[in-house]
Amino acid sequence: MDDPEPKEQPTSPVPYEPAQPPVMEPPEQPVGYAKAQRPAVEALAPAISGRPSPGQHLRTAGTALVNWWRAVSIEALCVAVLWLIGLEILRVPLAPAWALVAGLMAFVPNIGGVIALIGPVFCILVTGKDLERLAFLLGLYAIIVVIDQLVLQPWLMKKATRVPIWASILVPIVLGIAIPFWGVLLAPPLLAIVYAFRKPKVRH
Repeated sequence: MDDPEPKEQPTSPVPYEPAQPPVMEPPEQPVGYAKAQRPAVEALAPAISGRPSPGQHLRTAGTALVNWWRAVSIEALCVAVLWLIGLEILRVPLAPAWALVAGLMAFVPNIGGVIALIGPVFCILVTGKDLERLAFLLGLYAIIVVIDQLVLQPWLMKKATRVPIWASILVPIVLGIAIPFWGVLLAPPLLAIVYAFRKPKVRH
């Protein structure tokens, strides 16, 4: 007789376990991104004291004097050009040389204009003693002095050193009376230094 087939043994059910997602380790440096930078530590700004140092005072005064020198140089150039035009119209010999002297004499207040006038007057008297042309020369001198003292110098001082026009005109006169010659000579640079230390007014 054939042996009976063995019966299959029932298997115990396997408990269901959900599949765990694969663990992916993050890369050391993200792809497509710049390398992380260390946070920058801002250095603390040095404490600024309420009172400026002597060095700052010297720099302020030096800057004011440089600006004043630039203004005077431009003024001298303008005076030389005015003299050159006037002397060429009057046909004064050596007009370019006398115009150059007049420009250099613009650095000397009061007597500078008189010194610049000596050369052209001497040339006119030597060449022909033309009194009419001499009168025109004196008129030219007066016009240039008015333009220089009342227009050029105050305007340039205001642009270069922030000195008001009224101060550029009035202060040299007052100092010239109080300290003859030296007051007029020192007034423009002193004004430049004084107004350099003044704070500009805030316009609302």
